[in-house]
Amino acid sequence: MITALLASILAPGEGADAAHAEDAAHGAGGLPQLDPSSWPGQLFWLAVTFGLLFFLLSRVVLPKIATTIENRRDRIADDLDAAAQNKREADEAVAAYERQLADAKAKAHAIAAKNKAKVDAEIAEESEAAEAEVAARQAAAEARITEMRTEALAHVKDVAAETASVLVETLTGTAPDKKSTTAAVKSVRQG
Repeated sequence: MITALLASILAPGEGADAAHAEDAAHGAGGLPQLDPSSWPGQLFWLAVTFGLLFFLLSRVVLPKIATTIENRRDRIADDLDAAAQNKREADEAVAAYERQLADAKAKAHAIAAKNKAKVDAEIAEESEAAEAEVAARQAAAEARITEMRTEALAHVKDVAAETASVLVETLTGTAPDKKSTTAAVKSVRQG
């Protein structure tokens, strides 16, 4: 059988006839893979096919897959490194932004304090000037009031003397002299 199988492999035309003749002689029908007489040829071709597939897989396919996996692993590692670098840069940018924001706030507070001090100084200066002007006006008003009072008091004596003179003239019918009415008003005021 093995010789017939090998003969059919080496000489396809002759072995095929012999195999058909043998099948016809046995009267076998059905599935040839279940026929134990064809198993050695099937095992031979199984071994050859397995060997070829193993060779192709081990020499061609598996190295390409290994290279692809290695490239992918390297690309993932590079991407992770780039992501870590980007995160560090982002953290540095956030820290720089926060420093700049804090500096800007400090400058704004300093400018606000400076402007407040300047405005307070201007207000104090204007308040002092206004108070000085009010005090000067008040002093001038008081001086004027004192002057008017003194003048009024001086005129009160004259008005009182004149009124007394008119009253005496009206009551008595004779006009008194100016000296006597002034002396009488003066004595009444003192007394």
